[in-house]
This record gives sequence, C-alpha cells and structure tokens, in this order.
Amino acid sequence: MGFVKVVKNKAYFKRFQVKFRRRRGSHRLLRPKALDLPGQEQVQHTQVQAHCPLHEQGCHLPAYARIVGDVVVCAAYSHELPRYGVKVGLTNYAAAYCTGLLLARRLLKKFKLDGIYKGKEEADGEEYYVEDEEGKPGAFRCYLDIGLYRTTTGARIFGAMKGAVDGGLDIPHSTKRFPGYDGESNKYSAEVHRNYIYGKHVSDYMEHLQGEDEALYQKQFSRFIKLGINPASVGGMYKKAHAAIRADPEAKTKPEKTVQKKRWNLRKLSKAQREARVKQRKMAFIKKLDEEEDA
Repeated sequence: MGFVKVVKNKAYFKRFQVKFRRRRGSHRLLRPKALDLPGQEQVQHTQVQAHCPLHEQGCHLPAYARIVGDVVVCAAYSHELPRYGVKVGLTNYAAAYCTGLLLARRLLKKFKLDGIYKGKEEADGEEYYVEDEEGKPGAFRCYLDIGLYRTTTGARIFGAMKGAVDGGLDIPHSTKRFPGYDGESNKYSAEVHRNYIYGKHVSDYMEHLQGEDEALYQKQFSRFIKLGINPASVGGMYKKAHAAIRADPEAKTKPEKTVQKKRWNLRKLSKAQREARVKQRKMAFIKKLDEEEDA
C-alpha cells in the first residue's frame, strides 16, 4: 500500500506569500474567449530590449488568453519611430505618445476600423473619448494595464495611453494623471499636456543648456545636433511624425540576413568516412617506413 505525500500542508500555507493586490488584480483583465474577436482587451506599456543602453518603449494588445499564454494581435515599439521621422529621443513622453498612436492606428487598420474611427487627428491635449458610431461596428474597447509601472502624474505610460485614445481606441480614463493636472485646484490644463506631446519640455531644456553650459549641450544633445535638430524644430518633428503614422501605420518586415555560421569543431564523420581516414593514415605510415628503409 502506497502513501501520498502531502505537499501543501499547514507549514506550507504559513510560509505562503501572496503577490501584491495590484499584481493579482491585473490578471482579471484577460479572460478566455470562445471566439477570437476584439473585445475587452489589455494595453500594456513595456520597457524591454536589455541589450540597448536606453530601454525602448513599447505597447502591445493581448487579444485573448490561452493555456499556452496570451495571444498578441498587435504591437508597436518606439524603435519603429525613426521610420516616421523621429530618430532621437525615443524614450521621452512625446515618443510614448507616438508609440501609442502607432499602436491604435495599426490595430484599427488590421480590423478594418481605421476608416470609421479616426480619433483626434490634431493632438491638442484636450480631453477626448471615442464613442461608438451608430449603425457601424462598435469602437475597440481596451483597458490600461500598467503592471508594476508607477502611477505618477505625467508618467510616460499615460502618454502612450493618450496617443492610443487619440488614435481611435476606446480606453476608459480620466485626466488626473496627465501632465497639466493640478491636484490642489483639481484643474486640468490641456495646453501643458499639448506641450509635452510635442516635446516642448525637451526644446526648453535644450535652450536652457545652450545658455548655461554649451559644452554639456554639445555632449547631451550630440545626436540632435548631428541630425540638424534644434530647439525650434522639435515640435515640428513630432507633428510630422503624427501625420506619417496615420498615413502608413503598418509594420514593415526586415529582410532576412544571410549569416554564415562558424564551426569550431570537426564535423561528425560517418562510419565509411572514418574507415577511409584510418586506411589513408595506414598507407601514409607504410609509405614513410618504405622510404626510410630505401634510404
């Protein structure tokens, strides 16, 4: 007669450490579905690419949960922004907005909803919500999942969310975490938020360094200077990027590289090859002995 070992006993549960409430609650956003249709989805803001000195920003939409894992139907990353004219500053608030806008337009185009829900074509920082069009498919509803990201006012994750909302996605939110919101007066300034969307905080800092420390300006904004970007042209760069994203949001596949792998060990020989190699060595050895005897 065998015995069954009890693993989860009283001692186990005494030592059991539950995860944080926010971490536990975020999993409710994903529910298994019978049909692979857009519905209650999840937007996540990630910082990945550990091999890069500056972590990139990215957004993705897991459409539905499966046993093997979440199935991602659409993704957008800040390293794609150089294709739209933003070649520097890929980790700031303005780049996060562009990444969210790119995700929204790419997703809506995939489901052929980009012509119905165009979002807010001119980014002005004003409060905006996507509403369903009568007699047409409903707006694509998403919920923001920040994961372990800090919910501080003016955080870049809310810039990505604002870009996705202006791009045409229906994401329930308020203005309390956007730049320009004053908690004491409970008022929201759309003008301040607009300045962040167009990178005015970057251009202001560039002007500040130019007047205070020219050497530090040359060092910190060396890539901007190399590309001919000055404080006056930062806002125009992001404005052109918004238009370019709306014109062509589809992802581009990179051509496959032909890499020739190096081999540091000998190839495995077959039995016939090994026998031939041994025979060749024997013949060479015998030939060498005959030459020594003749000498």
